[in-house]
Amino acid sequence: MSITDIAGTFELHNGVEMPYFGLGVFKSKEGQEVVNAIKWAIDAGYRHIDTAAIYRNEEGVGHGIRESGIDRKDVFVVSKVWNNAQGYDSTLKAFDESLRKLKMDYLDLYLVHWPKGHPRSTETCKALEHLYRDGRVRAIGVSNFLQHHLETLLPHCEIVPMVNQMEFHPKLIQQPLLDFCTEKGIVYEAWSPIMKGEVLEIPILQELGKKYDKSPVQITLRWDLQKGVVTIPKSSKKERIESNAEIFDFELTGEEMAEIDSLDQGYRTGPDPDNFDF
Repeated sequence: MSITDIAGTFELHNGVEMPYFGLGVFKSKEGQEVVNAIKWAIDAGYRHIDTAAIYRNEEGVGHGIRESGIDRKDVFVVSKVWNNAQGYDSTLKAFDESLRKLKMDYLDLYLVHWPKGHPRSTETCKALEHLYRDGRVRAIGVSNFLQHHLETLLPHCEIVPMVNQMEFHPKLIQQPLLDFCTEKGIVYEAWSPIMKGEVLEIPILQELGKKYDKSPVQITLRWDLQKGVVTIPKSSKKERIESNAEIFDFELTGEEMAEIDSLDQGYRTGPDPDNFDF
């Protein structure tokens, strides 16, 4: 797998090219904070922005993209339907509201934010399929779906989700889930890739950082991409946005990748999808 530059992509099963590196804006405040983050990211070469209805910053995301001067077609924009809007008609309304706030005509990817079981998430996915067929979204997918959630959902899908966005980092790999998604043609995507900064304290990552003159964060983000996982580190600070992207001038060896894999212990920094009821 060739990971060469910030503009590189992974191909989704419908042929859409999804930039494998992007900016997450979870907890970026609506207004100038998120606008600045978007503009700094685009200036640094980012071409993928990930937001969600529940982040309450879609208006700022849209404003930042427009203010950056980039053509809309040159940035991959993602949003998600929140749990209280799941269901067929309510998802369509939620999508319209996201587009209204973003001031856009379409999304590149729209995700079901959390699994809510059958029939609720099933109806939500049917709404996403409708939006996809209408050309209002270029790709559809899910977020926080474990294997059993996918196994419940997939028999009801006419279109297999293109993406599954999950908590993913060196201490939470969930390799069987990653393998299952790969088998189904579902691209895996990481949220919380640096464990809320905890990767800074991991000796293996510190040692590799010294070898490559990189930070443990940069080592981790490079590992993500070499695992074939789309990665969207979040930050609203210019220097971090820029340094997070400085991961395309080195490559981890197979042995080093395996060494990082060995850190896996099923450790979560966020909610367990099986016990998240919001």
